[in-house]
Amino acid sequence: MSKRDYYEVLGVGRQASADEIKKAYRKIAMQHHPDRNPGDKAAEEKFKEAAEAYEVLSTPDKRAQYDRFGHSMGNAGGRGGGGGAHGFGGMNMEDIFSNFGDIFGDSFGGGRGGRRQGGNRGANLRVKLKMNFSEIAHGANKKIKVKKYVACSPCGGSGAKDKSSIKTCQTCGGSGQVRRVQNTFLGQMQTVTTCPTCNGDGTSISAKCTSCKGEGRVYGEETISMDIPAGVQEGMQLSMSGNGNVGERGGPAGDLLILIEEEKHPQLSRRDLDVIYPLYVTFPDIVLGTQVEVPTIDGRAKIKIPAGTQSGKIFRLKGKGFPAFQSYEKGDQLVEVNAWSPQHLTKEERDMMEKLQHASNFKPAENAAAEKDEKGFFDKIKDAFS
Repeated sequence: MSKRDYYEVLGVGRQASADEIKKAYRKIAMQHHPDRNPGDKAAEEKFKEAAEAYEVLSTPDKRAQYDRFGHSMGNAGGRGGGGGAHGFGGMNMEDIFSNFGDIFGDSFGGGRGGRRQGGNRGANLRVKLKMNFSEIAHGANKKIKVKKYVACSPCGGSGAKDKSSIKTCQTCGGSGQVRRVQNTFLGQMQTVTTCPTCNGDGTSISAKCTSCKGEGRVYGEETISMDIPAGVQEGMQLSMSGNGNVGERGGPAGDLLILIEEEKHPQLSRRDLDVIYPLYVTFPDIVLGTQVEVPTIDGRAKIKIPAGTQSGKIFRLKGKGFPAFQSYEKGDQLVEVNAWSPQHLTKEERDMMEKLQHASNFKPAENAAAEKDEKGFFDKIKDAFS
């Protein structure tokens, strides 16, 4: 599903002032605030969508990039238009209230130190993901099963037996915070602290859910689909925001941290962005020349081995290596030619090799310069076997 235009999300024109953008965001955020719409996922998504739009349009440099590049600004250096493997702009509900909570004022106790959104944030999860050479080169959609804490279905993550079991905290009146006024020699001073009775939730539970015992979450399993971009490397860590363990009593979920592991290729190896392949050919092949097929990331490729190729010669297949992560740079495939020597010879083969061993054309020290008389070269080989 494509993203909506940020100006459309906030209902303002492209020439709107910073103050107009702030007022529009506050109006929409108040309308879809989770406290006014408990358990309403649609309202929560609109609340996040508005926060994402405000994060970009309220920052001059991000707004300028968005006006120029639109939602592709994430590839042009911006942060808000991306998403991808990091989810909603890299922010979760806790981030929204931390960054923009002051906009709500005291209406929901949304400022810093005010009412928390549910329980504590869930812990991050770390998983290892194996990828083969082809998946690394082209990117891949991977589905993995993750065992973690998920929201309790019977109570919807609230931890309560039913809605009537959720009561407004009597100590803080539902604000999640307690204000104290003290008289000092400087005059009256007011302090705001998290409510000690409800720990900032603003509510208390009279009857706990029997499935989760009031925790609002249970240990289960979830299948997560993730798009891994091309060019990742061994040891690289990606993050999916909000896909870790769910927090207690509706607390925001932690992040899923994905550690990349490269599967070994049976024939190829990697050096930075380049792919390495050791090609073994017979002695007659490098002397007479031949054409061979070599494995690549995407299949097989034919290369020509010219006559007289020296062992150790490296042929370069341009662009057959790995792409760089989030870059247009791409490596090559390097094919190193090695002369293969048999360990066991028949008597006839040994006699042939002994004749070649004493042939003047097969003495490296006497033939430092390349042989120019091709006919004479092959004639000498023919004479060696006659």
